[in-house]
Amino acid sequence: MKQLIVDYLPFEVGPDQINEAMKENNGKLVVKGVLQRADTKNQNGRVYPKEILMREAKKYSSNFVKQKRAMGELDHPESSVVNLSNVSHNITDMNFNGDDLVGTVEILTTPSGNILRELFKNGIKLGISSRGMGSVESVNESGAQEVQDDFELIAFDFVSNPSTHGAFLYPMNESVDNNISVRDGKYGRVEAVINDIMRG
Repeated sequence: MKQLIVDYLPFEVGPDQINEAMKENNGKLVVKGVLQRADTKNQNGRVYPKEILMREAKKYSSNFVKQKRAMGELDHPESSVVNLSNVSHNITDMNFNGDDLVGTVEILTTPSGNILRELFKNGIKLGISSRGMGSVESVNESGAQEVQDDFELIAFDFVSNPSTHGAFLYPMNESVDNNISVRDGKYGRVEAVINDIMRG
């Protein structure tokens, strides 16, 4: 049976990073990082098979990102519909880097986007969360649940309760080479260390 499936990724950005990124992007706050991770059990006990996540990311990119309507909300609704009055951001690009679905996210100047920007400026740690519809099935005695082939990606929302370790989004500077790995630089090293710890 299809159900609403939500999963969270930590998102940590410092006030100095925010200010610098906004200067580099003509006052816009643009961040980049891991939106979702394939073939890895998250804190919710779910695993997204890479072929399913790739399929949904491709559809989402074609139907939403490329059409400038890949909007998400501030906080997670209990709905499969994006509520325009709560939209805070728009995903402008996404692609795979290994098992990581990496995205570039522009924080909008909507009421919820302004709240999100101020939370980041004040050093509040948030998460990014995928929202979709689908079913899950237990795959082994560890309690892991695998997302099934009927999964449909709906949106990515910013939330206060992240559940997946080791995925961080960072402010984007226009001068940064987009071909540079997300793992490059000081923050990428931090992410790599956290990932190494979490993978045992």
